[in-house]
Amino acid sequence: MSDRSSRLARALKAYDLRGRVGDDLDDDLLFALGWGTARTMAALHAAEGIVIGADMRPDSLRFAQALARGVSAAGSTPTLLGLCSTDQLYFASGRTGLPGLMVTASHNPSGWNGVKVCGPRAAGISRTTGLADIAEAAVRAPAEPVPAPAGPAPDTAAAARVAAGYAQAIREQTGLLDLPRRLSVVADCGSGMAGKLLPEVFGTAVASAPLPLDVRGMYTELDGTFPHHPANPLDPANLVDVRREVLATGADLGLAFDGDADRCFVIDETGRATSASAIGALVARREIARARAAGEDAPVVLHNLITSRAVPEQIVAAGGVPVRTPVGHSGIKRLMSEHSAVFACEHSAHFYFRDFYGADSGMLAACHVIAALAASGGTLSALLADLDPYAGSGEINSAVDDPAAALARFRDAARAGAFGPGEVDELDGVTLTGADFWCNVRSSNTEPLVRFNCETPDPGRTAELTADVLALVRGTDRP
Repeated sequence: MSDRSSRLARALKAYDLRGRVGDDLDDDLLFALGWGTARTMAALHAAEGIVIGADMRPDSLRFAQALARGVSAAGSTPTLLGLCSTDQLYFASGRTGLPGLMVTASHNPSGWNGVKVCGPRAAGISRTTGLADIAEAAVRAPAEPVPAPAGPAPDTAAAARVAAGYAQAIREQTGLLDLPRRLSVVADCGSGMAGKLLPEVFGTAVASAPLPLDVRGMYTELDGTFPHHPANPLDPANLVDVRREVLATGADLGLAFDGDADRCFVIDETGRATSASAIGALVARREIARARAAGEDAPVVLHNLITSRAVPEQIVAAGGVPVRTPVGHSGIKRLMSEHSAVFACEHSAHFYFRDFYGADSGMLAACHVIAALAASGGTLSALLADLDPYAGSGEINSAVDDPAAALARFRDAARAGAFGPGEVDELDGVTLTGADFWCNVRSSNTEPLVRFNCETPDPGRTAELTADVLALVRGTDRP
């Protein structure tokens, strides 16, 4: 296996490429990926160009330029936006109809980088729908001349059009221009790309008058070494600062973005981190209402199988149709298109919108929450009170020698009634669904882990079910 092949093998994941700078990713590999993407997208979609963005990591813009040189060498036309969030790249792909490449490692720590790939109009890409073809083509890419040429420089005019259009779309789709009361918001950008978005979305560049919002940004400098804390809001330790600031300032809510700003976690006025399922249910109600107001009788909303059962309950109550899906970015985008779904949500705070080209956007979800809170007249905790009634375990990971055997142990025990009566399905891993509970065990798409989630009406029962299933999965005695 050539050096390029071995690097690709290490970096290629289910939905993107991710690896350590130097060990896995270098300029040669990024040039080859640009070449492979251009050739593959031309063959699959007759695409004549690729739009390219970069996050704030030290190597990202250089890697984006290497991608652009590869695209050009393959006979296609690159549009280099420079620094942008991942959802801005998706927006640009949607607007132009071109495939896209985003240089980012999302929430991974400093020293990592990667590439997210989308098809024309922000379509999802996975190993089975183009990503493996791109990797195979990249291995065949020619070597770049040494020394490599400089540039190209970012297209500042194209980047400005994307930023303005993105902000306008978010304001219009959420009703941010007509908030009925003033709110105070704290936004922890984690030194990531949300620091660029705050003035674009909440400033006066799009609207003639300021929005009725007091937005206090934290760690807004773009710094991919993450000097304050990792830009990974999935880890509660990285929410400490924004929770403290919400309480200290008496803010109405807090927002915490990941590094490339495609995900946003929400803090209520008490400093409590809200669940992604509760936020998904809230936004689902608003998107269903928008669709019904436009004459759609039964709007479809997707939710992955490990969101709270409160999500489908709220979808039905709002007049929508819930559709349960496996976990995963690319598959959800495909299913959104198949069902013409107005919205989709995942437990990991990925929120997808039909009117945003089926792509996920943390900022769009955040602005829906802001608008809903302003309209409610009350507090965020009160607004979400009926959307989070169950006791969930959260996602718990286990490193096991044989993930397939661990899933088989759980499946066999569940079918034998070891955890109570219920239906077993294998939509994504193994799920047991009872009258008032569910639990799921599945293999990670990105890491050598088995992931567990469950939900019951009672914290004690959730703790007991969690201990029982984890003991089985890990092959240990029940604690």
